Amino acid sequence: MRSPRLPAADQTLVQIVDRALSDATRRSGSWLACRPGCTQCCLGVFSISQLDAARLQHGLRELEACEPERAARIRVRARAAVGRLSVEFPGDPKNGRLDENQQAEQRFMNFANDEPCPALDPNSGMCELYRSRPITCRAFGPPVRSDDGLGVCELCFHGATDEQIAACEMEVDPDDLESVLLKELEIDSGRSGRTIIAFALAGESRH
Repeated sequence: MRSPRLPAADQTLVQIVDRALSDATRRSGSWLACRPGCTQCCLGVFSISQLDAARLQHGLRELEACEPERAARIRVRARAAVGRLSVEFPGDPKNGRLDENQQAEQRFMNFANDEPCPALDPNSGMCELYRSRPITCRAFGPPVRSDDGLGVCELCFHGATDEQIAACEMEVDPDDLESVLLKELEIDSGRSGRTIIAFALAGESRH
């Protein structure tokens, strides 16, 4: 299956999120422990949107054009991960789409929490698709608000008060451009719902 076309405005979304991260990083200062080689956020499966999946696939194709051996290693890791995860996957292992019912969401909470990301280089501890990483990856570290309140990486903000943490909050996508692009992608490709990185990269076909 050919990967969907990445919406042209995705780069605008990436720029918005990256500027928000830069601003939150400046305000966070030494409370933010994120450094090259830290893999805290690269272990454990999390869900991604179909827009994230398309961006990752686009990045993998770009990498294959200039460094085919690195791209091939990512595919190998992704397909190995799919092989490990398919049996207990709380969704359809044929297309990688996660189920959206409450039971599946509960299963996902305890699913593959120690699984390394296929894009993570196990030798360097660096992301090999960093420029194409999902929005969740771009927003990990600074305080980000969700339905559960204001969350931060457990390695960051040690000794900070609730007020100091709140002052560093990152507004990831204030105008919700992502929702617009997801709708565009669904109309263009028919793809909807959420998946995980391993399935996104294992299913990326050669062009």
